[in-house]
Amino acid sequence: MGKPTSGEAGLETQPGPSPLASYFPGYFAMVMATGIIAIGCRSLGIPWLGEVLYVIAAVAYVVIAALTTARLVRYPRLVTADITSHAKGFAFTTAVAGTEVLGTASLILFGWWQLALALWWVGVALWAVLVYTTLIAVVLSVEKPGFGAINGTWFLLTVSTESIAVLGALLQPQLGGEALAFTCLAFFCLGILLYVIVMTMIFTRWTFYRLRPADEDPPTWIAAGAVAITALAGSNLLLARTADPLLERMAPAIELFVVLAWATATFWFPLMIAIGVWKHIVNRFPLRYHPSYWALVFPLGMYAVATFKMRLAIELGMLAWLPVVALAIALVAWAATFFGLIHHVTRATTAG
Repeated sequence: MGKPTSGEAGLETQPGPSPLASYFPGYFAMVMATGIIAIGCRSLGIPWLGEVLYVIAAVAYVVIAALTTARLVRYPRLVTADITSHAKGFAFTTAVAGTEVLGTASLILFGWWQLALALWWVGVALWAVLVYTTLIAVVLSVEKPGFGAINGTWFLLTVSTESIAVLGALLQPQLGGEALAFTCLAFFCLGILLYVIVMTMIFTRWTFYRLRPADEDPPTWIAAGAVAITALAGSNLLLARTADPLLERMAPAIELFVVLAWATATFWFPLMIAIGVWKHIVNRFPLRYHPSYWALVFPLGMYAVATFKMRLAIELGMLAWLPVVALAIALVAWAATFFGLIHHVTRATTAG
């Protein structure tokens, strides 16, 4: 999609920089990261910290939603260009995962199942609109950018899809019904298929195309986060299997996919660390705050919660230590990124 001329763009091409015009479309990753770590704190016995993080996630959700809406109203052409882009389009689906994670946190921390149900439906609606808008645009676009345009945000196809199964499975014991069970199972399976498709493309780029330090950004870590949330979705389905005969019948297959997803997430972390060392230490690429770093925090928190739930679902006691270690690392990463955000906002406000 070409850049609009001054006559076509109207307000969008007014002179002077605008933070809203360049607003990052994947900022809901902050809600994803904060919400999942809040869940981890509650699950591992630090409820007060989980509640504090929940408040931060909820406030962030409202603020980010307001800024995203304002950008859509003020700069519709820029939003359209972003959401139909190979490189940026799927970043918008952080809104889906952020909504579902906030709903999951509402249910686990406070038992607010009606709010969780409402957020589940909002997430489903956002999924249908955002996923298909970008997918149809990139499939039907005349000019194809090649493998260089694919990045870690494409894994959000799986993350957003599995997030619906995660919360839906938690609602299953409360609401019951074969329809909900089948819907969650379908989203669980679809998320796995989407991961295989995207991972094949990205792994091809990693192994057969030359990488530059600027190419590998924090969303690359979603390669691990996408399978971690798959393990969490499957674990929740296993824990809810007594609520519906369909889930009971499918339990052996679900358990197999849970172990496969968890093992894949564990497998990717050393490579993600190696890429970070290569980028920032070997090639001395500057390390400074960017909102995309929330996409690095999210997989760490998700891995902690997924491991905790997997242990419960398949009665695996030997991994009791791992969620604690993973959550501690996630908290450090969250704190560093949060203070980076505060510094960034303070500096921008002072400069303004």
